Amino acid sequence: MNQRLDPEFLKILVCPITKAPLIQRGEWLYSTDSANRKKYPIRDGIPVMLVEEAIDVDEEEFLRAKDEVKDEADQS
Repeated sequence: MNQRLDPEFLKILVCPITKAPLIQRGEWLYSTDSANRKKYPIRDGIPVMLVEEAIDVDEEEFLRAKDEVKDEADQS
């Protein structure tokens, strides 16, 4: 299930480590902090913003996620 979070809700969520804004890609929320590069799961429509649940992503995945979200925004 790929349910989009409410955009207003997403605006108030931040990375618990760096306080950077988050972007949604599928069932994951990605920190926009390029030095941090973490993603957090969304389970049953609920963001899991626990540091211990975060997964490190490589630079390629991070850039791909940012580009996809940017492309979606440009199409809206």
